[in-house]
Amino acid sequence: MKGSRLILVILIWLGAFSILPAQQRFPKPEFRTDYTQPAPTTPESRATAMEFLDVAVLLAVMSLTAWFAIRKRSRKGILVLTIVSIIYFGFYKKGCICPIGSIQNVVLALANPGYSLPLYVLLLFLLPLVFSLLFGRVFCGAACPLGAIQDLLIFKPITIAPWLRKTLGIFPYIYLGLAVLFAATGTEFIICRYDPFIGIYRTHGPYLMILLGIAFLLTGLFVARPYCRFLCPYGALLNITSRFSWKHLSVYPTHCIECKLCTTACPFEAIDFPDSVRERPETRKSARRFILFFILIPVLMAAGGWIGSRSHVYLSRAHHTVALAELLISHPELRNDTDNLDIQTFLASGKSLETLAAEAQVIRDKFRTGGWILGAFLGLVIGFMTLNQLIYRRKEDYQANKGACYSCARCLDYCPVE
Repeated sequence: MKGSRLILVILIWLGAFSILPAQQRFPKPEFRTDYTQPAPTTPESRATAMEFLDVAVLLAVMSLTAWFAIRKRSRKGILVLTIVSIIYFGFYKKGCICPIGSIQNVVLALANPGYSLPLYVLLLFLLPLVFSLLFGRVFCGAACPLGAIQDLLIFKPITIAPWLRKTLGIFPYIYLGLAVLFAATGTEFIICRYDPFIGIYRTHGPYLMILLGIAFLLTGLFVARPYCRFLCPYGALLNITSRFSWKHLSVYPTHCIECKLCTTACPFEAIDFPDSVRERPETRKSARRFILFFILIPVLMAAGGWIGSRSHVYLSRAHHTVALAELLISHPELRNDTDNLDIQTFLASGKSLETLAAEAQVIRDKFRTGGWILGAFLGLVIGFMTLNQLIYRRKEDYQANKGACYSCARCLDYCPVE
């Protein structure tokens, strides 16, 4: 029953995306004006200093989060840092630019040599990943403004069926793949455009996006951190890197007495159970299944790549050049539509329809290649997620799952072991 309610909520989110109103892609052109372009000036040094101040604050918050989680074992300290992040990175910095959105800047810089990636953006992208390799997902624990605002509103979290939780776990990787594809082809920064909390932090924005953010927050009262767990693309990267963390939050400081209080305290179901309460699989049967699914991974990648490449026509329509070329070729009479700013801007550029069609074909070819890579990547993810369920890891105590744990330290308050 709880799983059905969650599926209904997910459908509502997807419905909100599907009814977003179409927007003109270019400002209304003004071809005759007395405006004089001012001479370019060198930006003030203060602007650069403020950018690196953001990097310094991020570094400080993650460092303190790691200290509170691993050494001090203090939920109160992390809670204070969470509020600081909401105030500074959320309402003061308006949620931008954040490590989550920086994925697109890094991809665009790799795909387009003409795009210059600012150093501070690169640092914002890399620092949380480096910290996750050292101390786990401390960025998620308190530094991320998107996760922080959800974390404070957790009221009465429900338990999600394992099959549903694992199924929804594929969505962050789909979102990550699409964001990389659209950024690499110069189509759009979809992470930033569809950030559900940016309108809340800026106190203005598209009406439906603000409603979507409120829907996430209301859902988060009962499904803890829904965006972080089932949509965040940067969280997908941190889930992988944090599995190899050097040091990580430990539920108990000395010896676990198996009181199970940590499992009650964790709203994210990120506590792995010990062998004493799990059925150990048959070794020979488990090994055969492991080998079978391992062999199937290349098959899944090939199938995913084929599906992705076949989807390039549909995906490429998100690019304004392809969409405009298809529109003018299928409806040439729209050339006389003076209300369509996209068409009028193109006509004013002096380009021919043949040139536009050639440019659209180049972009579509990029999407064919990118779609193949996207599909193969998702096939690889699905294969390894399935394979991971067949791996038996011996555990004698209740432990925080390194990939899923947000280092929020709630479990530490409940642990009776001193």
